Amino acid sequence: MRATRNSGLLALGGIALAALLAVMGHVGVNEDLDPWALTVSDFAVSDRGGVIDVAMVVLAAATAVLLPALRLAHRPPAARPGRAAEVLLAAWIGGLLLAAVVPTNEPGLPMDTAAYVHRYASVVAFLALPVAGWLLARRLPDAAARRVRGLAMASVALAAAMIWSAYPGDRLLLGLVERLLILTEVAVLVVVAVTLLRRVTPARAA
Repeated sequence: MRATRNSGLLALGGIALAALLAVMGHVGVNEDLDPWALTVSDFAVSDRGGVIDVAMVVLAAATAVLLPALRLAHRPPAARPGRAAEVLLAAWIGGLLLAAVVPTNEPGLPMDTAAYVHRYASVVAFLALPVAGWLLARRLPDAAARRVRGLAMASVALAAAMIWSAYPGDRLLLGLVERLLILTEVAVLVVVAVTLLRRVTPARAA
């Protein structure tokens, strides 16, 4: 179906643009910021309204493009494994947008209300996507399903490592772990988008 393939192509383009913007946002920031220890949000708040914030919005938009395509690609509705995956993808989108609009605090400063909103919006996004990916795997061809499930499990493991680092781990390599988590979760979206783009093997009914 042409609309589904086009949606996959648009999503991949949006993901690539978001990745490029995120890299640009890391290159032109204060040299004192340590990417191994500081999160992407720490970099973003130092360049408020800059390319990292734009990258988050673009990534949310790229995900949004996938939602109608997933509905079109898996008719009839009775064959779909419920709407939980779509709701979780919407939570990922909402979490990204809220985190982009509401900044965290500057590194080293006490957290204020905005910083807490940013933190929990990010937590919702990070947790929603791997679960959505696991559910979406039931709609995908076997090879793609295995990749998505593997990435979803890796995301959960990295999310647990990030929680450990943020609290008992005294932020040990927090920035590195978060970036690995982001890469893994974006890879879930890439696999789904590529599958929609190809549409070689019909998806299985749950």
